Amino acid sequence: MSFDAFLALLVYALVTSITPGPNNLMLLASGVNFGIVRTVPHMLGISIGFLVLLVAVGLGLGAVLTAFPVLHTGLKIAGGAYLLYLAWKIAMSRTLTAKGETKRQPMRFIDAAAFQWVNPKAWVMAITAMAVYTNPEHPFLSVVLISVAFTVVNLPSVSVWAGFGTALRGFLSDPVRLKWFNIAMGVLLAATLWPMLR
Repeated sequence: MSFDAFLALLVYALVTSITPGPNNLMLLASGVNFGIVRTVPHMLGISIGFLVLLVAVGLGLGAVLTAFPVLHTGLKIAGGAYLLYLAWKIAMSRTLTAKGETKRQPMRFIDAAAFQWVNPKAWVMAITAMAVYTNPEHPFLSVVLISVAFTVVNLPSVSVWAGFGTALRGFLSDPVRLKWFNIAMGVLLAATLWPMLR
């Protein structure tokens, strides 16, 4: 991969990782409701889960889904249903979690990693990156380079959203503001399904 191509890949990774989508909206809400420290497993789950998805797509999973559209449709339905469930949970959240409180839990590492497999934006990002930036002469090396580039860019990008949410905790300590923030985040998260349904 040439330096120019690698630079273009890094820009693509940055733009797709930092723009709004299901992961970033959930991290914003998690930062508000749980703070940055308790959101770290969620952030790491996104980055590692997406890395595994990228490698799988690069090694042929994307081609399998193209060859078997019923699998792709099933994945879309499962992803949409789970995303709506998460949107509902966020929208119904009504109190901030204080330090030391463990009654409500942020998304766990394994849940965030598994979510990448049903996240429509993650699939589009992975398939596009592998289709555009792989070099047919060095396919394995290309998959590794693309995966490393995304991992290096993704974690800081998603951390920005969790950090922004944490910064809003003081403003949203008012129960009425928090209620409407969480409802708005739930609605926005559900709205991320629109591109998938078109």
